[in-house]
Amino acid sequence: MELREKTLKSQEIFRGRIVNLRVDTVLLPDQRQSTREVIEHVPAVAIVALDEKGDIVLVRQFRKPVEEVLLEIPAGLMDAGEEPLISAQRELREETGLTASHWEKILSYYSTPGFTNECLHLYLATGLSPGEVEPDEDEFVEIVSMPLEKAYDLIFKGQIKDGKSIIGIQYAMQKAGE
Repeated sequence: MELREKTLKSQEIFRGRIVNLRVDTVLLPDQRQSTREVIEHVPAVAIVALDEKGDIVLVRQFRKPVEEVLLEIPAGLMDAGEEPLISAQRELREETGLTASHWEKILSYYSTPGFTNECLHLYLATGLSPGEVEPDEDEFVEIVSMPLEKAYDLIFKGQIKDGKSIIGIQYAMQKAGE
């Protein structure tokens, strides 16, 4: 059975700075029609930043959609036409003031493909050097460093809740165990 859905019609509902919302009318594999709500999202990057002691650098910030202050790995949106690695280097510097001498691409993944095309590019950054924090004008973050093992434990205590951070921390723990 062919699993692809054919788009018959697409209607833009909203166009924003980070997301666009459209409703597609699709032809299903069994020839019935249905609708799909699709959020088009700007690509993003996330960084697992580990210092020479094995501590991970996290940021604490308020996230309006969930009305919570979350502890996360540094992350941000890619600028138009920007390569993922360049974006990751920029975001790490802006949010934490850090630069890294070694970068490793971990993976790229879709955050929630049931309703958005958001693609996150995840990197490991080591060989960290301090510098000046350069946050966006509407961005307020607190930088937190802790042992990687403690961050890993916070996942299972429900204190680190977002997907990119969970994936990145688990990757770093696996790599540390090799």
